[in-house]
Amino acid sequence: MPRPPRSPWTFVPTLYFAEGVPYILVNTVSVILYKRLGVDNAAIAFWTSLLYLPWVVKMLWGPLVDLRATKRGWILTTQLAMALCLAGIAAAVRLPAFFAVSLAAFTLAAFVSATHDIAADGFYLYALDDHQQAWFVGVRTLFYRAAMIFGSGLLVTVAGRLEISLGDVPLAWTFAFGGAAAVYGVLRAWHGFALPRPDTDAPRARAGAPGRAGWRPIFASWFRQPRVVAIVAFILLYRLGESMLLKLATPFLLDGRETGGLGFTTAQVGLAYGTVGLGCLIVGGVAGGWLIARFGLRRMLWPLALTLNVPHAAYLYMAHAQPAPTLAFALVAVEQLGYGLGFTAFMVYLMRVSRGEHRTSHYAIATGLMALGMMLPGMVSGAIQEAIGYRAFFLLVLLAGLPGLAVLPLLPHLDDEPAPARRP
Repeated sequence: MPRPPRSPWTFVPTLYFAEGVPYILVNTVSVILYKRLGVDNAAIAFWTSLLYLPWVVKMLWGPLVDLRATKRGWILTTQLAMALCLAGIAAAVRLPAFFAVSLAAFTLAAFVSATHDIAADGFYLYALDDHQQAWFVGVRTLFYRAAMIFGSGLLVTVAGRLEISLGDVPLAWTFAFGGAAAVYGVLRAWHGFALPRPDTDAPRARAGAPGRAGWRPIFASWFRQPRVVAIVAFILLYRLGESMLLKLATPFLLDGRETGGLGFTTAQVGLAYGTVGLGCLIVGGVAGGWLIARFGLRRMLWPLALTLNVPHAAYLYMAHAQPAPTLAFALVAVEQLGYGLGFTAFMVYLMRVSRGEHRTSHYAIATGLMALGMMLPGMVSGAIQEAIGYRAFFLLVLLAGLPGLAVLPLLPHLDDEPAPARRP
């Protein structure tokens, strides 16, 4: 007799939690780890920004995931590989050559994570019917954000407390990443049991999965859009200030007051940036979505773009005043709330320019350019900060918001109906 269908509640929450954990560990927690291990800001910003590369180019091997083996098989394989990568990072931080070895493990984890993203998002489409897909969008977003709180909040806070209790920073982070590897191993074991086997998830060519010959017209159709130069400029420049701030925010909080920072402990950073700040980021994202649905993107784009960029002044103020932790927590929360509001408008616009029969591939192109816009400025941000100091750097971050704002009047597609999001 055929087995009854498995409820999406048994696998959608954990699948998107598993999707979010490596992203936050690779792109955010790695910065805190290297800062605590004594790596300089220029090296941290350059190398951790380069870790965005797999998300920039993942569209290039998306057809391989679609055409070879099942999405379920890809998910289980990449989750096992991710658990091993995290265990490798845990072991590497105590080695004399910790930076090179751990960076290699982070790089492998980034490629594995990007591949897992492709497989998980595809599996979601095959394992759920249309009604379930729409209903569970909010669930997957919630658990993806929960993974961020786990990584940049709970894990960093635990590492900070272990630093104090053990008196050994590398050992504390070994335990932290070892715990993350164990959690990921449990997720892999659960999904081996819980993931269904939909008939449509078969290793064969599917409609809408471009082969090698299909990539050229797909790319050409995206780049033939009206005012595509303005669209590309918007994608690359809208978050220019944020892309520079992102890599230096936690080093600024951790650096001593004598060097221009705030002198936070690791646990305080986990609370300020990974828990309180991330909570405000989530609230901002929800509020931004409501505002766009209520008033439309054309009316809300300018206000939301300003909420993204103007709160960068909070870091400029903190660099000058070096306030107490309570006020600094509040200012970080305000900046993250503004980022959540402004980022929502950005993602809605990316969906507007992902059009036609190849909408999924077009969205991959847009998000690849988005990752490129984060990677390149981030790579040089550390060297700039070391050359000019935190005060001048945060002033530069504030001014870097102006090019993105200047592009807004040139954008097309502001009056189109929004397309539903495919992933959180």
